[in-house]
Amino acid sequence: MICSHRNARYRRGFSLLEILAVVTILALIAIVVVPRIWASSLRARSQADARNKADINLAAERWYFEKGSWPAHDLSDIGADQAYFPSGLPSNPATGAAYRLDSTTHRAN
Repeated sequence: MICSHRNARYRRGFSLLEILAVVTILALIAIVVVPRIWASSLRARSQADARNKADINLAAERWYFEKGSWPAHDLSDIGADQAYFPSGLPSNPATGAAYRLDSTTHRAN
């Protein structure tokens, strides 16, 4: 009985093996989770980019039907009109670059 009481008194922290087991488990979880989060983030940016381009293309077509000419290639005129983009002209979510219209197809790129 004296022996077990003495061991309980000296054991105050975690052993090295317990700490290594926890670190190993956390590393395995990170190896599985981090790539999924990264892929999900890339997919979300790609989908947001496609949605922004579709919105800009619709707005450019609407501008053409209402005004009779295509908007400027840098979208400065359509971006300044609050009727088309009330919260401002969107930018590319992956790079932060501004969208432009192709001069031949009049589509956002």
